Amino acid sequence: MNGAGDFGGEILFLAHRIPYPPNKGEKIRAWNMIRHLARLAPIHIGAPVDDPADIEHRAAVEAVAASACLPQVDPRVRKLRASLGLFTGEPLTLPYFRNRTLKHWADTVRANRKIVLEVVYSSGAITYCTPEPRPGTARLVDFVDLDSDKWRQYARTAGLAGRIVYGREAQTLAAEEVRIARSAHASTFVSEQEAALFRAAAPELADTIHAVGNGVDIDYFSPAHSFDSPFAAAPHIVFTGAMDYWANVDAVLWFANDILPRIREEVPQAVFVVVGSNPAPEVCALADRPDVLVTGRVPDVRPYVAFADVCVAPMRIARGIQNKVLEGMAMGRAVVTTSMGFEGIDATPGEDLVVADGADAIADEVVRLLGDPAARGQLGDAARSRAVESFGWDARLADLDRVIGLARGRAGHDLMQGAGRPLEAAAEGQTT
Repeated sequence: MNGAGDFGGEILFLAHRIPYPPNKGEKIRAWNMIRHLARLAPIHIGAPVDDPADIEHRAAVEAVAASACLPQVDPRVRKLRASLGLFTGEPLTLPYFRNRTLKHWADTVRANRKIVLEVVYSSGAITYCTPEPRPGTARLVDFVDLDSDKWRQYARTAGLAGRIVYGREAQTLAAEEVRIARSAHASTFVSEQEAALFRAAAPELADTIHAVGNGVDIDYFSPAHSFDSPFAAAPHIVFTGAMDYWANVDAVLWFANDILPRIREEVPQAVFVVVGSNPAPEVCALADRPDVLVTGRVPDVRPYVAFADVCVAPMRIARGIQNKVLEGMAMGRAVVTTSMGFEGIDATPGEDLVVADGADAIADEVVRLLGDPAARGQLGDAARSRAVESFGWDARLADLDRVIGLARGRAGHDLMQGAGRPLEAAAEGQTT
């Protein structure tokens, strides 16, 4: 870790969820950002722990932090509190993530340390912030992807009640995202597509909106490692991801119910393997089928990817970059995804991975690859080469350094002008 003098001060990093272990998309990005920032200056990390399985990982976060606040929260209480948003008119995201302990700790850090950069990771984490950054502090909000549009996609496929609630969240959160961005000196998104979508919603903020892509640990996710196979002898089609996340649940259910039966008409022994923590009840129910294996939480996803005949990411709801696609490519596997799963990935369809839309098209591509080991190998080799060339975190986070420089320049200008960047009450009304 560099001293504060090299950076001119210290960093405050606020996230909506503990960023360790880096076993799902949002945590992977946050953790790699934190490790990168910790090399620049002392970093103070605040984030709630909402999964009991993550409590034991507090020490890993504290080890890289100058100080940390990682309070445990009860998701059931959060959901109850979120319902208050229906009466206040605010997006449910804000009361869901509010936490008095974190807000007080963050305020204390700001008051007692020379914080020159405040990184707000996701719209939910803005509830731990002051309405505007302190003079001389650059605020960078990493939205990752556009959550309001994700809620819009949820509403499109939900029942009547879901359409009403999700549609309301999409509308109210979209307005909140613009207000949050107004408080920031820079806003970042995981892909240029996400950034362009937000620029269209807030053209007056276009100069402060940037893309910082996701990467993959190409040494950790590497075919050079040796693993024991977790499978019996059969063709295995593997999906990885947090299985309490609706976009993943939707993808798995669609594949199992609409695509897998078509594959098994041609490859009767094919097995669909769902690898990921906290599987939703609908996903658990799939385990009763002889052609589906649901693992639940595993200590290491790499053996499942390493011995996959084909990795799939049949996303119908998606925003940003799919880490499961990057990891499959880095492991040198043949990957089949949809246009939505391909968003933001710097690769060539047909050469580095397969992009197909619709149940029939996906089934045809998977059947083709299962029947052609040479084609699978060629695709996997190309995928690995592309990952090494384009997806390393060091290269990706060079863009973050550039954006930090711009944000600090804008903060310095604001300090000279005596101007603040107000946020309209998003962080007010903190509750436990």
